[in-house]
Amino acid sequence: MTDHSPAVITYRIEKFRAAAVGILETAGSTFLLLIAVRAFEAGATEKALIAAGGNIGLLITPLTVVIVERLRWPASRGAAALALLGAVAFVLPALAPVLPLYVLGSVIGMTCANGMIPLVTQIYQDNYASDERGRFYSRATIIRVAAAALFAEGAGRLLTENIALFRWLLVVFGVCFAFSAFWLARIPSRPLADLGSRNPLRGLKYVRDDRLFRNTLIVWMLMGFANLMMMPLRVEYLANPRYGLSLNAQSIALMTSIIPSLVRLVLSPVWGWLFDRMNFFVLRITVNMAFAIGIVAFFTGSSLPGLIAGSLVFGVAFSGGDVAWSLWVTKFAPPSRVADYMSVHTFFTGLRGVVAPLLAFQLVSTLPIEALGLICFAMITAASALLLPEVRHGNRTADTPAPAGSLRR
Repeated sequence: MTDHSPAVITYRIEKFRAAAVGILETAGSTFLLLIAVRAFEAGATEKALIAAGGNIGLLITPLTVVIVERLRWPASRGAAALALLGAVAFVLPALAPVLPLYVLGSVIGMTCANGMIPLVTQIYQDNYASDERGRFYSRATIIRVAAAALFAEGAGRLLTENIALFRWLLVVFGVCFAFSAFWLARIPSRPLADLGSRNPLRGLKYVRDDRLFRNTLIVWMLMGFANLMMMPLRVEYLANPRYGLSLNAQSIALMTSIIPSLVRLVLSPVWGWLFDRMNFFVLRITVNMAFAIGIVAFFTGSSLPGLIAGSLVFGVAFSGGDVAWSLWVTKFAPPSRVADYMSVHTFFTGLRGVVAPLLAFQLVSTLPIEALGLICFAMITAASALLLPEVRHGNRTADTPAPAGSLRR
């Protein structure tokens, strides 16, 4: 592999971009909701919209893929354009900090962050060999996670001192988007394959025709819905005096960003190595159960040890889930159709991601949060059990011919 090969160039640029991406992750996981609760005293609807913002981006990914394909843009140029829009979305509410504009900017910003995912996945498919994607991805993830942990610590301290300083965080998020756009535009990539259809939902035909893809999406819907109900409730649980904790911003950042990020820092290379070598469905079941255990530990014990234990297990789950969620279609999709397969996957993730936080914030007003956590634990366990019959197909890659009648029928 030469220094000027697409794989080396992509890897170097992804390392440059990783710190900015890590900081933006803390926006979606912690700070946007924390600012909404503490600075704006936002209601359930506003908090749910902010929590759903990134998932709206996933929901529109089929449209994103079609637009970039129609414009004949390289995938990297389409991703860079979305990053620039995200920069504007965060800078505007920093200049005019009123709740409606803050909610709108948060939603658009996180929509842009996730809307580019199929385009970036196609770049990985084109530029990385099949036996090294997990390794390259996880190495860049180390930088991303370290940046997230360091920024979460500093930003948590800042907001603990003075919540009104949140405007500077929005400026930082905007700068990170602009920095990311600069580097994305320099990744070598090619225009998406023209499928001759402008229907953004055209990829749904793969759900009909590819049995393994369909069954995996069904299982992912059940598991993901439960997971996406509980993730935004972590900040609500720690920040809202109703639950008896009412932690300060620094402590909330510790539990929701710093501890999970430190675990991910250690384990991301391990999960990347496992992704390249391990039966995919065994790996996915393992990650699912880590999420389930993390939910029970975090939400059913209000003690500090319980919160720390839950945060540690979430770190294990996030590190494995990040690699599995981001790259799994490269194992099963035809190489030229990775962006379309990924857009279907992200579309359904966005669908549940929009509905799940809305439902969660409504249910938690009537159900004890511990009971909701146990319900979601049961949903994730059931989803894992449904994956067991597919384990026999988990070692297949997109370059391996499908067994007759087993994967695509």
